[in-house]
Amino acid sequence: MKQVARLSGRPVRASRGRFLVEGHGPVTELLAAVADPGSRVGVVVDALYTGPDADPAYARAAAAARVEVRTASAEVMAAMADAVTPQPVLAVAHSVDVGLQQVLDGRPRTLVVLAQVRDPGNAGTVVRAADASGADAVVLTTGSVDVHAPKVVRSTAGSLFHVPVVTGVPLDDVLAACRAAGVRTLATAADGETDLDALQDEAATGRGALTEPHAWVMGNEAWGLPAADAARADHRVSIPILGAAESLNLAMAATVCLYASARARRAAAGQDRA
Repeated sequence: MKQVARLSGRPVRASRGRFLVEGHGPVTELLAAVADPGSRVGVVVDALYTGPDADPAYARAAAAARVEVRTASAEVMAAMADAVTPQPVLAVAHSVDVGLQQVLDGRPRTLVVLAQVRDPGNAGTVVRAADASGADAVVLTTGSVDVHAPKVVRSTAGSLFHVPVVTGVPLDDVLAACRAAGVRTLATAADGETDLDALQDEAATGRGALTEPHAWVMGNEAWGLPAADAARADHRVSIPILGAAESLNLAMAATVCLYASARARRAAAGQDRA
């Protein structure tokens, strides 16, 4: 119990290579990924813990994934969990590291790069948006939040087990590797010289950055992407603000951009079929 509870801390996760997965959605998607031989995300489960009120479906899913199930009292489940209101199911898992070059070798169409993003909810929501929009991978640079922190894992709602996530790569290395692989980099900036609407209009004609392999580069919640870093990207893109709002938060901005990319991919696929 104490060993599982300590996984709430980053140093323990780093030293043991394990992390907590809590709640119905994340645990369900974790077990499905483990049982799926075609999953894009490599993950291994040490054990599944269920409380007295847990749905029997968890045990069946664990059996299909060949995962050991351990039962515990409600008090023990609460002591192991990180969530304030714990659910009657949690798992201890460890992931297989995904390298940036491995992702680039797969000829991705759309990536999202988070540069020194610190908020767990934002990071998890971007992973979820990347999954929902059909992006190929998420990259968290050095200095970003730990993607395996309990709050991040919960915020992904299971998408962490659908889309590859690369971590711990310096932004300079990400930009250089993307350039070498022929992946354009699109940095979001309030004063960007390229308008997202203009990119989408261009994509509708079958041309432009969104029709080619590209990576959205997003900065920190508080200070954004430093001007020097944004200047190294191939394009600096602004999202039109049509009302009185000062700006969009990171997760909202990433979702808007990722769905612009998804729309461009669908349009290009339609033109190819035609």
